[in-house]
Amino acid sequence: MTTHKDYPCDICGSEDARPIDVTAQYLGGTPLHTCGNCGFVFVKSRRSAEDIAKDWSDDLFGDHYTARIPYMKSRHFFLSENLDIQVPLAGKKVCDIGAGEGQFLEIIRDAPYNADVFGIEPSKTNCQIMSRNAIPNFAGTIEDYIASEQFQNESFDVVTVMWTLENCEDPKRMLKAAYDLLKPGGHILLSTSSRILVPFKKPLHYYLGTSVALDTHCFRFSANAQHSILGKCGFQTIFENRFIDHDTLCSIARKEPEGREIPLKRDNADDVINFFERWHQDTQQFYKDA
Repeated sequence: MTTHKDYPCDICGSEDARPIDVTAQYLGGTPLHTCGNCGFVFVKSRRSAEDIAKDWSDDLFGDHYTARIPYMKSRHFFLSENLDIQVPLAGKKVCDIGAGEGQFLEIIRDAPYNADVFGIEPSKTNCQIMSRNAIPNFAGTIEDYIASEQFQNESFDVVTVMWTLENCEDPKRMLKAAYDLLKPGGHILLSTSSRILVPFKKPLHYYLGTSVALDTHCFRFSANAQHSILGKCGFQTIFENRFIDHDTLCSIARKEPEGREIPLKRDNADDVINFFERWHQDTQQFYKDA
C-alpha cells in the first residue's frame, strides 16, 4: 500500500503551509500549498522518493515525455550557451542529475563545448540510450548514487539539475548531493520553468492537471525560491537569466565553503495566493475553452 507523508516547507522548514484553494479544482480536489514564511509553492503530502522515481521511470518517460523534440532541444542549447559563458566547459567534468536520454550531455560533450560528461538517471531504458551514445552513466536515483561506492570516489567541476528538482521528493537532499559531488569552488546549473510571480504564460489548466500523480511535480519555483534553496544548500547564485519573459528559469551558482550563510529571498504568501487567483480568473475569462 502506497503511503504519503506531510512535509513542512522544503526551503525554510516552516509548518505554516497555506492552501492555494483555487488550484484544487485543477488538481482533482487537492490544492498546492504556499509557505506562510517564505512563499515557496509545494505539494504538502507526497510519497517516497522511490515511488516518485518509479512513476517517472516506468510510466512517464517514453509514454508521456521525451526530450527529443525541438522545444526541449532548444532549451538544452540555451542552457549550454549560458553555462559555457559563465563557466567555460572545455575539459570540465560535468554530471547531470536526472539526465533523461542524455541529450544535454550529448550537446556539451561535442564541439564547441568539449566537456567530459556523466549522467545519473533512474530510468534503465534511458541509461541504455546513453550507453549506446557512449555517455558514461549510473542507473538509479540520486539517493542510490549517494549510497554507492562510486559516489565516494568521484568529483566534478559542474553539476546540472534541469527540470528535475521539481520532480523529486526532497530537493535539499538532491542539492546537498550535488554539493558533495562538486570540487571546491565548483558550479551548479539549476533550471526549472518560469511560472510563479511572472506574467501568465499559458492557461492555468495547461500548467496544472490530473494526468499524472500530483507529487510527480512536488515543487513550483519562483526566482526567489530557486535562489533561496540554492543558498540553503551552500551555493551562491552568480547568474540568473531574464526569466520574466522566458519560459526557463536558469540559475548558475558557486559552491561556497561549508557554514557560510547565504541570505534567503522570500516571496509573500498572500501575493502567491493572489497570483494564482488572478491566473485562474484570466484563464476563465479568456482561455476557458483553449
